[in-house]
Amino acid sequence: MDTEMTGGRPTMARKQRAESGGKREPGTPGAFSRWMQHRMNARMNRKVRRGRGTFMGMDVLILHTVGRRSGERRETPVAWFAGDDEDARLIVASGGGSRHPDWFANLMAHSDRASIELPGGDTVRVTPHRLDGDDRERAWQRIATAQPRIAKYQSKSERRYPVVRLTPR
Repeated sequence: MDTEMTGGRPTMARKQRAESGGKREPGTPGAFSRWMQHRMNARMNRKVRRGRGTFMGMDVLILHTVGRRSGERRETPVAWFAGDDEDARLIVASGGGSRHPDWFANLMAHSDRASIELPGGDTVRVTPHRLDGDDRERAWQRIATAQPRIAKYQSKSERRYPVVRLTPR
């Protein structure tokens, strides 16, 4: 049985490795890491839907996106932080190694189809906005104060983590 097949079709990761001579890009997760992340994401999604949306002291929501190439629906648990107004949520694209995580690329590619689920709540359509300049710095300070571990991760990364504000439509 091929563990990298989905519904009888090769996964995008497998196609990319085939195109690059079977090797994965440096700084990207291997097959076991992807499998483990998929399992952990599904488990966290179940927790959020049962109304228990915290992980390591952070609030978690489920981000609904659409694959930028596949067009398939995706659900990713993501830590969130209070935004500058009551309804806004801030999320940080901190995973993914040397690249931005796939969920971030999907979110930016199909921003009109984004939605979130808060613990035990309904799905709410949102508009994502990548923060830059002073807006990003103010948001980053709020996030780093709430969760110093994220600032620590950022200090060890070669890339600057994008911060995205999600506002209900």
